[in-house]
This record gives sequence, structure tokens and C-alpha cells, in this order.
Amino acid sequence: MQFGIFSVGDVTPDPTTGRAPTEAERVKSLITIALKAEEVGLDVFAQGQHHNPPFVVSSPTTTLGYIVAKTEKLVLSTSTTLITTTDPVKIAEDFATLQHVADGRVDLMMGRGNTGPVYPWFGKDIRDGIPLAVENYQLLRRLWREDVVNWEGKFRTPLQGFTSTPRPLDGVPPFVWHGSIRSPQIAEQAAYYGDGFFHNHIFWPPEHTERMVEFYRRRFEHYGHGSADQAIVGLGGQVFMRKNSQDAVREFRPYFDSAPVYGGGPSLEEFTSQTPLTVGSPEQVIERTLGFRDYVGDYQRQLFLIDHAGLPLKTVLEQLDILGEEVVPVLRREFAALKPAHVPDAPTHASLVAAAGCAKDATVPAPADAVTGRTVEGAQA
Repeated sequence: MQFGIFSVGDVTPDPTTGRAPTEAERVKSLITIALKAEEVGLDVFAQGQHHNPPFVVSSPTTTLGYIVAKTEKLVLSTSTTLITTTDPVKIAEDFATLQHVADGRVDLMMGRGNTGPVYPWFGKDIRDGIPLAVENYQLLRRLWREDVVNWEGKFRTPLQGFTSTPRPLDGVPPFVWHGSIRSPQIAEQAAYYGDGFFHNHIFWPPEHTERMVEFYRRRFEHYGHGSADQAIVGLGGQVFMRKNSQDAVREFRPYFDSAPVYGGGPSLEEFTSQTPLTVGSPEQVIERTLGFRDYVGDYQRQLFLIDHAGLPLKTVLEQLDILGEEVVPVLRREFAALKPAHVPDAPTHASLVAAAGCAKDATVPAPADAVTGRTVEGAQA
């Protein structure tokens, strides 16, 4: 099982001092956090993609490319690659390039993005979010798997005799996760292609996560990729830790109360009881995280959000020390002891190359209605 962290790259004032980092400081802090993640023994660093304030992560492959050069083992990923508003040709080129730079230590997570104003900035309509995700991903797969692409769709100018360069490393594209909080169509898309499904798992109650993951697993099995418990699942999570829970709650409360995403809503106690947010001791984080398996089954990737809401860099690095020294080693051991032998590990470039026998995938894209589940059988699922 892979453990790591993901960041949305927000620039938020520290509520205890009133100071916000500059954009330069925040961009460089992401690099510092990623390097620390490798130092403490984590597996994955994932960065979001946003094009509006207060975020600074509009060009994730730029910073990921720099981080690749400074690390040796860390898998670099995205916690959102906007498949709706980013040209699939650009995604194909950028991530194939990053594959070569990283010697394969890269994958990515597709997401729609839910910020309405961003869509028209890129000539799109948020009401087309699902169709855009479906059509653009179909094209992206072809760009990575076919040397010459002739293509025509609804949302993009046609391509004639187009070759995306560079070609994927070893002829094998990066592994793709499809991230969603609430859209079963995205879970359906992930299942159809046999890709990974990542449930953000930071705002909704466990019952919602359970339903989404269970739906993806059933559809993964339906499409013939393996049994439901062999589907590739990732989860997000939010944690804040100190040696004892009282200190953690006291220190994190002002950040929670002022956070742009949930400040002014439920109390910290209500939010932690109703969602996977865990504020407490390392032992409490371990117990809560191990409990995720009870309702999603065995899964392959666990990412934690630890650098949001204006938390200072020093505090974030302290959180990484606790994760690396006290939490993740226990989680690795416990999850490994529970995982059945037939459940796969998280895909890596090496495992994908071995599975493909260095041959290119010959998957033929299906009609859009099959991908989104708009079939009679799918509608009844």
C-alpha cells in the first residue's frame, strides 16, 4: 500500500498571526514539503491544479519536474488534473515528458474541477463537466496509445494525422486515477477502463464514501478487469496531530474555524465526528485510518492533506515527521497483514510495463454512453 500527502496549494492567512505567505513562498513550500515527504519515507506526493486565487498550483508539472530532480524514490502525482478545461493534447505531452524525466515515477489523477468561473476562462461550460471529462479522456487515451490519431469530437477542434510527442516511456502511459467526491459517472468511467478510483474522502460521511467505492468495485468487475475486491482504490484524508489529543485540538481549532472550505460551518467536534477529519494523537490517526478498510475494503493508496488552512510550514514539516516516524510504519504493517494475496498493490510504471510485456495497449474506446453508464444495464446498477 502506498502512503503519501496531497496539497491543493492554497494561500491562506495564518489566523494566529494574520500573515499570508507570498506566492513565491507558497510555491517553494510545496517543494520543501515534497522533499520532506521522501525524507520521512512516504511514497507519494500529489499536487492539485487550480487556476484561480487563492491557489498557486496552476502548472503542476512544472513543480513536479523540479521535485523529480531532487528525489530518488518518491512517486509524483496530481491530486487534480483538470481533464475538463485542460487540452488533452497538452496533458498527453506534459505527462509523457514528466514520465521520461522521472524514469516512470509519475502518475496522475483526473478531476473535473467544481469552480464555475474557471470553465469560461478556458472556453468551456461547467454544465458540460461530465461530457467534457468523458470525451477528453477518450482522446487522451488514444493520444497515448496510438502513434497517429485522427479524431473529431464535440468540444475540441479535430485532429488529423497527429502524433503526440514524446511517446509514453516504454510505450506504457502513466497510470490514471479518476478523482471524485460525488459523481458516480466518474466512478463508472474509472471502472470501464480499469483505471484507479480515488475518493477524496475529506468532506462527506463514511456512508457516502462506502457507496461510491462499492459502486466502482461492482462496475470494475462487470467490465471484466478482475473481482470487485481487486479494483484499484485510493482515499484522501485530513489529519492534524500532536502527542496528546488536547494539544492537537487546541492548536488546530483556529485554523479549522478560519479555513475557507469549512470555516463558519459545523464546529470542529461536529466535523470530526461526521467526516474522516482526524485531529488528535498519532494513535487516534492510526485507529481511524485503519477503520477506513471496514467500509471500503482493501485499498491501494492513502493520501493525507496536512498543509492547508494557513498552517505554517514549520508545523507542516512537524506533521510529516509524525507521519513518517509514528503513523505510517504502523499503518504499513497493519494493512499488509490484513491484505489478501489476490488483492493487487498500487500500480507502478515497472508493474505496468511487466503486465504489458512492453506491448502497447490495444484498448478500443467505447461509445460515450457505455463510459458514463448511460446504458440500460448501467442505469439499473
